[in-house]
Amino acid sequence: MEPHNLNVAEMPGAEMIRQAAHPLTGAASDYDPLLELIGDARFVLLGEASHGTHEFYRARAEITKRLIREKGFTAMAVEADWPNAYRVNRFLKGESDDKEAVEALADFKRFPTWMWRNADVLDLVGWLREHNDRQPPGAQRFGFYGLDLYSLNASRAAVLDFLDHVDPEAARRARYRYSCFDHFGEDAQAYGYAANFDLDESCRDEVVAQLVELRRRAYEYAHRDGRISEDEMFHAEQNALVVKNAEEYYRSMFQGHVESWNLRDQHMHETLQALVGHLERLRLRPKLVVWAHNSHLGDARATQMGQQGELNLGQLVREDYGSEAVLIGFATHHGTVTAASDWDAPAERKQVRPALNGSYELLFHEADLPRFFLPLRDQRGAGEALREPRLERAIGVIYRPETERLSHYFQARLPDQFDAILHFDETRAVEPLETTALWQRGEPEETFPFGV
Repeated sequence: MEPHNLNVAEMPGAEMIRQAAHPLTGAASDYDPLLELIGDARFVLLGEASHGTHEFYRARAEITKRLIREKGFTAMAVEADWPNAYRVNRFLKGESDDKEAVEALADFKRFPTWMWRNADVLDLVGWLREHNDRQPPGAQRFGFYGLDLYSLNASRAAVLDFLDHVDPEAARRARYRYSCFDHFGEDAQAYGYAANFDLDESCRDEVVAQLVELRRRAYEYAHRDGRISEDEMFHAEQNALVVKNAEEYYRSMFQGHVESWNLRDQHMHETLQALVGHLERLRLRPKLVVWAHNSHLGDARATQMGQQGELNLGQLVREDYGSEAVLIGFATHHGTVTAASDWDAPAERKQVRPALNGSYELLFHEADLPRFFLPLRDQRGAGEALREPRLERAIGVIYRPETERLSHYFQARLPDQFDAILHFDETRAVEPLETTALWQRGEPEETFPFGV
């Protein structure tokens, strides 16, 4: 269904949305306008307004499949830890001992497990493996990579394992350097706290030295007896980079939110750039789809957080690639979501409260369309008419509806933040692979007035 050729900028808000939007009906052609907007872009960034909404995962999976089939996309990079995602990558390429997709997701043990161990991701990983298996011998296999930096301990273990196999003497040096973390056990935050207040406790110099040595010897390792593949070497380097950047990140957590946020998103950007370089060295033309939260992928310069000094991955990719990057946001008005009440707390199926007055989500709800795609680039249409700042909702892994406005809303200029938005008015919680009685019972549904 094509929008009518009307001057939407002169219409009331809800009517403007109805006329400019492309309804999503479940038809195979639903995402044709989005694929047309993407055109020849090499980077498609697919956000999410929460980390626990089924419709966001399902839509991103369907868009990703079409990008692979119709536009030759070569890999996806996701808001997940590098070593955990790399196990999935090996499974997709038939290079691991994992027999089923559920096994390949087994390393996602850190909170919030439901972000990647859920039914929608399981289905996508299975489809990607089947897609790769259908490729002829020697053809490129689609890859799956993590962008995040929380895996300090898993990544240093991966570096040591690699060196144990290729250079035992270098492994001894690495083990000595990384031993400064040992008395903190698995608690990286405890390390960060101690190191922030006493630099004598810091592993900063050691992790930098380890990364430098590994990079310096990368060519030698990659060409030694032909035993080390380019992929294996890249995996080891990236794990060493994660250790270096995670060490800095955990120290920065006690210096202020903006600094730690910026370090994390700069690491995501650095990892994405490294992945591009790796694929180019393999003589592959990188075309990447990126999955992360709206707050990472919408241009930070168009948000309240950007005004406070935050940057993010979407902004950095736009600065690097301009029109070769397309940023897609997601939104919902009400429904359920998988989230926790506190960090490290169990997953719950919570009620998503109706959107607040003055928010983009309430405006979309008033358009009275169950789900739709809305392009935002049109300077004379919806894009221009929506440019006035409004509230925008963000639910991460924690949802606290009792402090909804303070915890989950910020000011943004949506058309400057994204190239397009997908809105699903009523959504439901993503299903974790391990559901607890707390999740199955769910939060009792209450009657809330709309738009309060």
